[in-house]
Amino acid sequence: MPGSDAPFVDFRDVWLAYSPALQAAGQYAVEAIDLQVREGEFIAIVGPSGCGKSTFMKLATGLKAPSRGTVRIDGAPVDGPLKITGMAFQAPSLLPWRTVLANVMLPLEIVEPHRSQFKRRRAEHEARARALLRSVGLAGHEDQYPWQLSGGMQQRASICRALIHEPRMLLLDEPFGALDAFTREELWCTLRDLQAAQRFNVILVTHDLRESVFLADTVYVMSQRPGRFVVRREIDLPRPRDLELTYTPAFTAIVHELRGHIGAARTAIGTASGAPGAHGAPA
Repeated sequence: MPGSDAPFVDFRDVWLAYSPALQAAGQYAVEAIDLQVREGEFIAIVGPSGCGKSTFMKLATGLKAPSRGTVRIDGAPVDGPLKITGMAFQAPSLLPWRTVLANVMLPLEIVEPHRSQFKRRRAEHEARARALLRSVGLAGHEDQYPWQLSGGMQQRASICRALIHEPRMLLLDEPFGALDAFTREELWCTLRDLQAAQRFNVILVTHDLRESVFLADTVYVMSQRPGRFVVRREIDLPRPRDLELTYTPAFTAIVHELRGHIGAARTAIGTASGAPGAHGAPA
């Protein structure tokens, strides 16, 4: 379980409009976001399409500044892109002209303080990249190119690339959405094991409720746009979790409960002050 009760991620009454004109008109993408995440915690965010999940990720990484409220990560205000995060998306976006190993090491070539030390520490970085690839089952594929890999293998390499600089927080935006069900479940287990071993924070945005319940310590449900957190559900299932758990009544009951919340969020009017229970939702 997470190691400290002090917030590592701390959103306080965060609102975001994408332009001053939209803000003046009171049209926000997300509103009244209050969220405190402990160090080492794995959270998942679910909700109807267009509710603001990806907007939340931009706020968490410093790619967008809030129109109102404050965002703090590891005790410091977020005032620009964070160097302590890694990111992976639905599309692996590996560079086709670089080998798997070279793709994984790319962040070390472009992100300080690693960039200035890259040549001197190349052998060390390469050893770490190979070890990371081995841990996700890609040993022997280091010198292949992305087009020689399956979709699931490409996504494993993408996750390795996101973790190579040892970030303290990993942000995942629908990372397994394009994969078949069997490969997706394999990668759930890969991510589970990596996070258990390294204890980095994870924020996962997903449409897959089974995925959120299997992986997360806590699942947050967002309302229709303007997005706000309307439900906080702690996943009180024991760890380590195996795939057999997904067939148990306890697991299925939580998935059905979340599905009901999503249905309610999808049909709610979602006005800024009129969503029942929105201001009282725990965070």
